[in-house]
Amino acid sequence: MYDLIIVGGGPAGLTSAIYACRAGLKTLVLEANACGGQIIVAADIENYPAAMHISGLDFAKRLEEQAEELGAEIEFDKVIAIEDKGETKLVRGEDNEYEAKTVIIATGTEPRKLALENEEELIGHGVSYCATCDGPLYKDKIVAVYGGGYSAVGEANYLSNIAKRVYIIHRRDEFRASAKMIEKLKAKDNVELILNSTITSLNADKNLKSITIESNGETKEIEVDALFVSIGRTPSTSAFKDIRTTEDGYIEGDQCRTNIPGVFVAGDCRVKDVRQLVTATADGAIAVNEVQKYLQK
Repeated sequence: MYDLIIVGGGPAGLTSAIYACRAGLKTLVLEANACGGQIIVAADIENYPAAMHISGLDFAKRLEEQAEELGAEIEFDKVIAIEDKGETKLVRGEDNEYEAKTVIIATGTEPRKLALENEEELIGHGVSYCATCDGPLYKDKIVAVYGGGYSAVGEANYLSNIAKRVYIIHRRDEFRASAKMIEKLKAKDNVELILNSTITSLNADKNLKSITIESNGETKEIEVDALFVSIGRTPSTSAFKDIRTTEDGYIEGDQCRTNIPGVFVAGDCRVKDVRQLVTATADGAIAVNEVQKYLQK
């Protein structure tokens, strides 16, 4: 029996583990894939206090090591359901079942896909959602990034240091990233910006060979070795049937409390205005504070 089970090993979940262990709570973190969450794709963190110029992967590793050093248990098992048993909660994973007095859901979000033919089959064969993960595979190759936000521009900048040529394609006429990031990208000789354009098809045999884009009713084919899709994310909350969410799946949680007593939420899967690394870690601390209040009652 655990005092707390944390579902998700990203910054919110691992921060929750750190605070929980320091509070003397027997804590288990359940992670479906690898610890770190979305931040591992960041090549260089610039906006987290006192952590400038550290990669997202290194930041995540330090969080994981800190949580384990303080006594958190970390297991890799995909959670498929949480059952409210009143004073205890049953957490069902694909491999095992776990029991705790409280639960924090910190499952974050997952990449939004293009919904194009062949997309699923081409994952790992030229289509990727993580430049930091897969970018080194395309050293001196031609790649494209699809998206116009901070993540897309950051990935294009990262890839420009690896790839021979980088196309960044955005469906609007301007990017949503900061002016500083755009200026940095425009200064790269091997980067080409393609605006007001959408990708309409992925052309491949076994591996991706080219993409077709449409702009103002005209189509054009661009030869690429890889496409990195960065068009937003959706909350990873479909497993939690009894938890109150918005229509698009974000968990409603005032002060990180859900509609089920003893079940809390932290990080990007929660309804909130700002989804950044700093707000994810803040959620972790707040959620554990609420856990302590609940247990004391």
